[in-house]
Amino acid sequence: MSDVTKADREIVFDTETTGLSPEDGHRVVEIGCVELINHVPTGNNWHRYINPQRYMPGEAFRVHGLSEEFLAKQPTFAEIVDDFLEFVGRTPLVAHNASFDIGFINAELALLERPPLDVARIVDTVAIARRKYPGAQASLDALCRRFDVDLSARTKHGALLDAELLAEVYLELIGGRQPTLGLAVDLDTVPIDAAPTKTWPERDFAPSDAELAAHAAFLEKVSEPIWRAT
Repeated sequence: MSDVTKADREIVFDTETTGLSPEDGHRVVEIGCVELINHVPTGNNWHRYINPQRYMPGEAFRVHGLSEEFLAKQPTFAEIVDDFLEFVGRTPLVAHNASFDIGFINAELALLERPPLDVARIVDTVAIARRKYPGAQASLDALCRRFDVDLSARTKHGALLDAELLAEVYLELIGGRQPTLGLAVDLDTVPIDAAPTKTWPERDFAPSDAELAAHAAFLEKVSEPIWRAT
């Protein structure tokens, strides 16, 4: 995990599952995490496919395309849980419709008798979008279209791809990329080899006698000037 403080680091994450509710016995089959430092993706991502140890319903397969045969070759949640918890640490977690993803993660942790992730650390981008754009669609696809985020690679749902898309959407929802583009200059690293600034002598802008006389002559040609009205 990164050495930065909790305030500097956030994890945008997404899950894919076998169904809609862990209470019905559904399990997590994929987790994708994108690390942000000061709201900028670092490229330090975490991604795992997970063996759910159960069958894959057709409805879920059509969403993410992860088959039972493929997932049977992947590690179980118990085998990846320590790595996952080490990666996310205690930093804020950003998710879209966060109650779904955190509900599944905490259900998996409960099966292993592990403490749940604290919901107080969760940032829900659906809630942010609905506050910012009341009445507008708040799906990830709709927000990507609103912010011109490229969706061409999203032929099916995938946890890491969706987390990467959500990271872009999240940055737009909280005000865009401008504050964190790294445009500030570190003055200690700027070489001081520029040419010296040229200075010019001060100018006297007071009008000359000739200019005053020309101005007075011009005013005499003005018919009934308002400044002479009483």
